[in-house]
Amino acid sequence: MPFIEKNMRPLAPIVVGGRPYKRYHVDRPEQPIEPEVEKAAYEYLPRLVPAPAAGSPAGWVVLHRGGDTGAYLLAYTWAWDNVVEVRTAAAGQPAVDCPDEDPTHFVPETRRWAGCVWELPVLEHERSSWVRHMFVNETPDLDGYLADVRPEGMVGL
Repeated sequence: MPFIEKNMRPLAPIVVGGRPYKRYHVDRPEQPIEPEVEKAAYEYLPRLVPAPAAGSPAGWVVLHRGGDTGAYLLAYTWAWDNVVEVRTAAAGQPAVDCPDEDPTHFVPETRRWAGCVWELPVLEHERSSWVRHMFVNETPDLDGYLADVRPEGMVGL
């Protein structure tokens, strides 16, 4: 399989399940995420978000549109102040047991995958951002954390 760089871009945070989530989209520059896929993903998202708990004030979401029929939704939530929980869903990808090739038909993904090579650069940024804003200072700065996003650009290499 030839490797193709993809574009990652941050979007404004949203509140889901009572806590804020940063948002990132990953797609091919010539094939942006379709509005109907985005709508279906964010309608499905509350199913991936755990109930609010102490030490779990925020998280981030990655919506990734594959180059074929697949779409992937990953919800990362900070827990215990220093651990990341991830819950995922997929649509349109029979190779991961989706029932059809419809990229708007999200179903839970039960494999324990944390992300692919195009999604993991966000994880790297979010870990550093969390430490910078929530651990280093005497007083945690949730607003600073939410404002600190990985810049738009190509991901993969």
